[in-house]
Order: sequence, then C-alpha cells, then structure tokens
Amino acid sequence: MNYLFREHLRRLRNNPDVIVPDDSIFQLPEKIIQFGTGAFLRGLADYYVDKANRQGIFNGRIVVIKSTDQGDLKAFERQDNLYTLAMKGVQNGKLVEETIISSSISRVISAKNQWSLVLDCARNPAIKIAFSNTTELGIQLVQDDIYQWPPVSFPGKLLAFLYTRFKAFGGNPDAGLVIVPTELISDNGKKLESIVLELAHRNGLESSFIDWLEQCNSFCNSLVDRIVPGRPDDSIKKEIEEQLGYKDDLMIISEYYGLWAIEGDKKVKEILSFSQVDAGVIIEPDIELYRELKLRILNGAHTLGCGLAYLSGFPTVAEAMEDELFSSFIKNLIQNEIAVAIPYPVSTERTQKFSKLILDRFRNPYIGHKWINITHNYSAKINSRVIPAFLEFHKEYGVAPEYMTFGFAVYIYFMKSTRKDGDNYYGFSNGSNYLIQDQRAAYFHQKWQLSSLAEMVHLILKDPFIWGTDLTKLGVSEDNVVHYLESMITLGTAQTLADFLTKAEYAKI
Repeated sequence: MNYLFREHLRRLRNNPDVIVPDDSIFQLPEKIIQFGTGAFLRGLADYYVDKANRQGIFNGRIVVIKSTDQGDLKAFERQDNLYTLAMKGVQNGKLVEETIISSSISRVISAKNQWSLVLDCARNPAIKIAFSNTTELGIQLVQDDIYQWPPVSFPGKLLAFLYTRFKAFGGNPDAGLVIVPTELISDNGKKLESIVLELAHRNGLESSFIDWLEQCNSFCNSLVDRIVPGRPDDSIKKEIEEQLGYKDDLMIISEYYGLWAIEGDKKVKEILSFSQVDAGVIIEPDIELYRELKLRILNGAHTLGCGLAYLSGFPTVAEAMEDELFSSFIKNLIQNEIAVAIPYPVSTERTQKFSKLILDRFRNPYIGHKWINITHNYSAKINSRVIPAFLEFHKEYGVAPEYMTFGFAVYIYFMKSTRKDGDNYYGFSNGSNYLIQDQRAAYFHQKWQLSSLAEMVHLILKDPFIWGTDLTKLGVSEDNVVHYLESMITLGTAQTLADFLTKAEYAKI
C-alpha cells in the first residue's frame, strides 16, 4: 500500500466515504502563513480554510512554518502536503462521522533550515493572514535578536517577518496582516502584540515601523474549542487506511464539534472570509461571552466531574456518560446550576443550547478523553472554573448550589493521599494508586492527617488563602460535606452518588 499523494485523489472522487479536493485547489495562491505543524491547527483552523476552498469562497492556501526541531518534513513532502482528517462525534444524540482529505497546506518550511524562504513569504502581497499555535510557552517575552537566522522565539520570528514585510512594501498600510493566535491563554492576541512591540523597541526598530505595526496589523484574540487528539490509535488508523487504500502518516482524528471565536471588526471578517462556511467560526468585536460559556459550562463540568468519574471507576468521559447516575449528575449540574449562573447577560435558550452541545460532546465514544488527565491541577481549576460559578449562584439565589457542593466534596476526597514518595503524593482507588498532580497536594496531605473530618472540612472551607473567600459564608454546609466524605470512605464514591441523587432537589434519573 502506497502513501497518500495527489495521484490518489482521482481514484477516490467517487468514494462516498471520503471528501476529496478538486484539482483546481492546487492552483490557488498562498494567502496564509502558519506557525506550527501540529494536529490542533490542522484539525481546526486548516479544516475551515479547506472547507471554504472546496466551496469556492476563500480560495487560498497555507504556508506552514515548522518552528521546532522535533520531527522532520519528510511526511509532508512524501504526501504532497495532503492529510486525512477523520471527524467523529455526537450531534443531537446521534453518532456522526466525516472524513476528508485536506489540501489546505501548500508547503511546509523549516524555520531553522529555510529561513530565507520564510522571509520570501513576507514579500508576497497575497499573504494577508497569520495563524499560530506554539503552545502557551510560545507566547513569552524572551530577549531575541530579529537579525538572527532565525530568531529564537515565536514572537521574534513573527516580528522579523513583519519587519521584512514593512521594508518590502515601503510601509504600505494595506500590507499589514490579520494575526490570529490560537494558543490557550486569555487575550492571546493582545498579549502577542504587546510582546512583539516590546521586542521591536528592544531591537531599536524605527518609529515608522512601530507605528505601522500598531496601526496596520490586527492582532486578534481568539478562543478555540475542539478536541483533536492527533494521530488515531493503530486500529482506527489501519481501518481507515484499508478503507481508502493508502497509508497516511499525517492522519489525524478530531471530534465533530468545533468552535473558533475570533475578536475582530468588519475588516477582519472580510479578510477571514473562510468564516462564512461554518457556524463554528464566529467573528465578533467581543468574544468574552463565548469564553465564559466554555469556561463555566464545559470546563466547569469537566472539573466537577473528573474526580467523581475517576473514583467511580470510569477511565474516560464517554464511558462515564454511559452510566445513568453519572450522566444524570452532569446533566443537572450543567443545566440547573452552572448554566443559570453565567455572569453575563445571556438568554436561557442560548445557555440550554450550548449545554446540549456539551452533553453531546461528553457522550462522544470516539474521543478517549481520560478523566485522570483532567484532574491535573485540580485545585487551580476549582479556583478558576468553579468558585466564580459558586459565587454567582449564591448571589443570584441566596443558597449554595448542591451539585457543586457535592462535586467539591468529591474533590476533597480525591485529594486524599495514602502514600508519599519524595515530593509526589498518591491516592488510592479501584485497586491502584494514582498520582495527585496538583500544587496543593501537600496542603491536602497535611489536612487529611487531622483526626476529625469535621475539623478538616471546617479549615478547608474557611481558608480564604486557597479560595479567595470563606465558602461557609456562601451557604456551604460543613455538615453536608462531612456526610459526603464519610459516605465515600465507607460506601464508595458510586454509592454515595446514588444516595445523593435520590435526595437532590432536581435529580431526574
């Protein structure tokens, strides 16, 4: 079996199992520079560009810059920069699948070995857009020299690219770029812009360039939401390859759902015309509501469910959602507590619609999202995702949310370490140890040494240093938390959940 390459496409055009690009797409001009070859960008941003090209709307391809030393370019070269994207998920309660061969990438250039080619792209008037995903560590200010070949950091490389473009077009205002980072940090566009400007000053670049940088380039905050695990497991990869008749070392899998919210004005929307082809791409002047919905509903439910599911013996999100009790807990938590405590003006219809999408995603059997991975930095997630919702619910209704309170008790139980090995703390569940990867592991280890559960709960709930507030002042019942912990210790987490749901105010099983 040969690797995927362009000659395969004609044979596959009548295959109903895969969407194949037309030959005309390979003649489209390069319009986007992209920093990062990773699966996430190829599974989200590049997917939308590919979809628009197939519909004759955007009509432009992507030059990808490989910024790291890991891996090589051979797979891209061997496969004519084509790759298979298999999207699998749940929509309106039904399983959905779509497989495409993406032709969005025109070529891949190594920043380390082909920096002159990268700067040649800066001189291309057709390129109007830059994407990036260099991980959260990529958008950091480090001392950098833009005349290095290449500069060390991603912001340094971007600055060198923009400076070359400024020189090539004589500071023409129309030569500026729309720059859309997808790194998972708040205000990623504005943070990147501030670093690039600081580096411009440190490199002594002329004021006319700095004015052009600020006034003629749009650094857009963006919010991305799609699970892209990357390479599918061997059995799924083999099945797809046998079905389509080729090997593909660049194949990636993703969930069907996708969201890319980009902060921009009318001009940005015109340039990012690929946004027209999919409701998952949203360009608005303020995307804070989308961030809030994702943070509170998706991430908040993940956080309040992770310890509960793991301690109940469910390795993945989808497996837990097959359990009637856990599914009921998550559904009621989302719809009756988290969704009604969004601190933004938003309609009930909108939060309920978003909640339904989240529940579909949780049920996706194709994405092996592991609960133990979601427990990493559990305490920080409780602080950023749960406590604000807790505060808002109490402010709105004058009582503590009971499902959140139960989830908080499970969190305390998950943080109970039974073994310490150096600086590592381990809990015990379902016959095996698990590593507590949390900066508060030592804090909880100390608290669990107390002889009285009541004393421990009292100290934890009232600790403003940890939570920023005294949780007992928000109506959290110490007696209830102690009761849940006692039950989990004696009966187990699953039975405690069953007992909780029989008494919970709005449990619907």
